[in-house]
Formats: sequence, structure tokens, C-alpha cells
Amino acid sequence: MTEAHRPYPAMPDYTDEERIARAAAAYERLKTRRSCRSFTDQPVPREIIGSAILAAGTAPNGANHQPWHFTAISSPETKRAIREAAEAEERQFYGAEGAKPKASGDWLDALAPIGTDENKPFLETAPWLIVCFAQRKGGIEDDGQTQNYYVSESVGIACGMLIATLHELGLATLTHTPSPMGFLREICGRPAEEKPLMIVVVGHPAPDATVPEHAVRKKPLSQIASWL
Repeated sequence: MTEAHRPYPAMPDYTDEERIARAAAAYERLKTRRSCRSFTDQPVPREIIGSAILAAGTAPNGANHQPWHFTAISSPETKRAIREAAEAEERQFYGAEGAKPKASGDWLDALAPIGTDENKPFLETAPWLIVCFAQRKGGIEDDGQTQNYYVSESVGIACGMLIATLHELGLATLTHTPSPMGFLREICGRPAEEKPLMIVVVGHPAPDATVPEHAVRKKPLSQIASWL
């Protein structure tokens, strides 16, 4: 039996001119978002992180199963454990200390303009780490058994909404994806059917934080869109 429906929520009655202006303003705000790799330890209230996660949880998703879980971490001990495990993986990835890198030469060349390496101090310095998990099973009742659908797509959208919300709140973010990430499941105490997808590092940028010139280059509309 089909469940009851409710009316679609009322949308603001903007004119086309107002929508054009608001779209331009939204772009101007969002284009200032930059990945940050140097944070202060200035606290961020838990309520802010909770509201941002709630906003992420409104993302469209397969069958409304909401196949995500966000573990928000402020504990210094847990952040240290994550940093130690992540850097161990990163040393293998970059081939630190003369070892053969796990990453291909092309991959390392692509990362070179960003200036990243195996050292990840931000995982301890930033006040919050949000570990994003994709739930293969669970359903809307979160029973751990019901099959979920379009999991990667759903969680990807939710993570994008999380980052956009945090940016709107004036907070800096970084998506960190050490590979493999299985250690996050163990540290965060999450079940085997969940797959860690990324760590979203959240906080205030350090006064000396910088952005690589390479990262500022964005493809123009003519390259990222086509019109039929």
C-alpha cells in the first residue's frame, strides 16, 4: 500500500531577476571555499557541527534510506589515533623514507602542485574531524539488514551539502581520504557493513594558512556544462 503523501513545501516566490541575482550571490560565496591544511585549535561549538550534520542529512538519497553515518570527533586522544593511523598509510602512499611509493608516478605528479605529503598535523590541530561512513545496509529503520541503494551517490551528495553548510557558517574544511581507510571503522566503533569514505576536517584557518595557486584554477562554464 502506498503511504500517504503531503503537499510539496511552499517555495519562495522570487522573480526571475531575483533568482538570477541570488544564483550569482550563491556562486560568489561558494567560490571562496578552499581546502585548508593549516588550522588553529580554536574551539567550535558542538551545536554548530550538529546542525551542519542535520543539514547534510536532508540530502536526496536512494529510497530515502539515508545510507550515511557521521562520527564527529573532538577527543584529542581519538584525533591523535586517527592521525597516527592515517600517516602510517600516507607514508606508504608517498613512499616516505626511501620506500617505493604505493601511488603511481602520474598520481604523485598530479599532487605535486598542491604540495601534500605524508604529514597530517591538521588531524590533531583542528577542533573537529567528521568521519563520513557509507552504509551498505540498514534502511530507514537502521536495522543493519535492509539493503540500501545508490549508496555512493547518496553519501557523496550529503558530504557536499555538509561542506557547503560549514562554509556558509564561516568555517574552513578539508576532505582527507587516506587509503585504505579501514582503520577509521575500528577507531570510531562502526560496524563492518559501513565503509568510511572521507574525513572532513573542520575548524578555523590558521593566520598563516595558504592556498596553492594551482587549486585556484577552476574550469569555466564552457568546459563543465553543455546546452542541448
